Amino acid sequence: MLKLLLTATTLATAQAWQPAPDSMLTEWGAKLTPESAWREYPRPAFIRENWTNLNGLWQYAVTPQAADTPPAAWTGEILVPFAIESALSGVKKRVTADDALWYRRTFETPTASGNQRTLLNFEAVDYQSTVWINDTKVGSHTGGFLPFSFDITAALKPGVNTLTVKVTDATNQDGTYQLHGKQVNNPGGIWYTPVTGIWQTVWLEQVPATHLTAAKITPSISGQVAIELTTTAATEATVVASLAGKEVAKTSGPAKRLTLTIPAPQLWSPSSPTLYDLTITAGKDTVKSYVGLRETSVVKAADNPPSPALRTAL
Repeated sequence: MLKLLLTATTLATAQAWQPAPDSMLTEWGAKLTPESAWREYPRPAFIRENWTNLNGLWQYAVTPQAADTPPAAWTGEILVPFAIESALSGVKKRVTADDALWYRRTFETPTASGNQRTLLNFEAVDYQSTVWINDTKVGSHTGGFLPFSFDITAALKPGVNTLTVKVTDATNQDGTYQLHGKQVNNPGGIWYTPVTGIWQTVWLEQVPATHLTAAKITPSISGQVAIELTTTAATEATVVASLAGKEVAKTSGPAKRLTLTIPAPQLWSPSSPTLYDLTITAGKDTVKSYVGLRETSVVKAADNPPSPALRTAL
């Protein structure tokens, strides 16, 4: 695991944190602490072992939207990954289209081996976000629903590093356009309160210089699995399938498109949801994934509109 900076001050703040008062909470929300805020690995279909969860207490402040430098003073602590409008953020404050929401926290430089890179991952930030490491801008992202990442290796320094994020969110403000679903600035009826800022896990991972960036896995009930790999540079790849800890199939070749053939396939179905574990190695990079052997399609029955179909038997 990568090493995080944890001081007596952050420990004391964590102990003092509370959900925003006068809020309805579930039994799980009532038991939440900064140390337990969404600790699960955030990407179960593409797992690496060397990662660090950055959820927890961050500093926050709200400034005019046009501000392009971090605030001189911070308002308090916010619990990531809960939107600032939520009770579990500990803040429960509205942010308008005229505002900018700022976040800041520190972490220690990961211990690298060889020519490794450090990636900073955000699972979702609503809506427009800009990210700095040690006051060096590492990237921006627009959109509130999709994950994004930046290679922050060049911006890191030995020891303590500072991570700063600026977020703006117009929602449905007149004169602007962004995807906002049922969020509106004046909620009521079927319309919801906006969600602003970091609302999914933030995390670090270390990868080799040549590494996997995506794996598209397409199964069939015949036992053949098509695997399309995307890597940062050309390299050889190996995919191993196992069931209950026992290797059942293996294939190798250039890291692009591979076909894995699983003998005597055990098919996936709602009543028997069998999943095969996959280990994908490309160069020095290894990720874990899984596959269920079933097929999906769109069918058209007489006098009915097209509908999705799931095939789970030969």
